[in-house]
Amino acid sequence: LSPANDPDHWDVIEGQGALFHPAYAGVTMGLVHGSQPDAIVLCHDPSRQTIEDFPHMPLPPLRVAIDRYLEAARLTNPAVTCVGIAINSSSLSDDEWRRYQLALVEELALPVCDPMRTGVDAITRHLLAHFA
Repeated sequence: LSPANDPDHWDVIEGQGALFHPAYAGVTMGLVHGSQPDAIVLCHDPSRQTIEDFPHMPLPPLRVAIDRYLEAARLTNPAVTCVGIAINSSSLSDDEWRRYQLALVEELALPVCDPMRTGVDAITRHLLAHFA
């Protein structure tokens, strides 16, 4: 539905899972290939060091995750881009969150938001600027 839809609107497709999770990678790949996104937002919880239910499997660095998601998504949409990072910062104090957010913005050159703490305006502005 999403690639063939009217181009004057956005489809927001949310998926629970990850390319790196052995139990969910197939479903995630199906969503990424089937929806053929123009833009992706990577979600992350900094309190997690390993893949859920697989404590022997460390999470990759965010830059690696972004690169792998884009590599997979470009199989069906070569123009896809990452427009931001959504963080679940509930495990961080306000000061820790600000430092973490600033470090990621500097490292990744993308907007970084916690939708519950800060909303998603920075990601939305970046998305609008990229696709306007």
